[in-house]
Amino acid sequence: MNKALLLDRDGIINHDHAYVHKVENFDFTPDIFELCKQAQAQGYLIIVVTNQAGIARGYYAEQDVKTLHTWMIAEFAKQQIKIEKAYYCPHHPNYGGVQYQHNCLCRKPMPGMLLQAKREFELDMLQSIMIGDRESDVKAAMSAEVGRRILVQSDYTKDDQLSDSAATEIVNSLADIQF
Repeated sequence: MNKALLLDRDGIINHDHAYVHKVENFDFTPDIFELCKQAQAQGYLIIVVTNQAGIARGYYAEQDVKTLHTWMIAEFAKQQIKIEKAYYCPHHPNYGGVQYQHNCLCRKPMPGMLLQAKREFELDMLQSIMIGDRESDVKAAMSAEVGRRILVQSDYTKDDQLSDSAATEIVNSLADIQF
């Protein structure tokens, strides 16, 4: 079985400028490449799991996300980092009409994307790591039985009662994460 570093996208891989869907608005976060290089050196597969409610809200199309992810994966490859796959959930419970308005199993905090990665890449979830900047990320990881669930503090966590978090670790930045 394999182990994976499961990464949320907006806020972890790139700065969250709200509904990022174009290359020109995509700014990598500090330390993301170094973190992924360390994980890769330790034998982790690197997989992205991201909610993309902007699709359901009509802000951009699924093809925009696919195009952006192709570019993002190529940028990681330039750093000798292999992203195995970037999963995304286009759904939202309140927006999107017939096509996208769903209480689906893939939208975090549900574990669907993580469980799909588990099946596709034969992952040992207890040996895997999830890094996110929202409680919904760590809840999805907990439901998928990910052994190490890291919450990076952000604007989304400032009002949360972090002592109640599903995270196994809470850090200030990606630079604080050790393998």
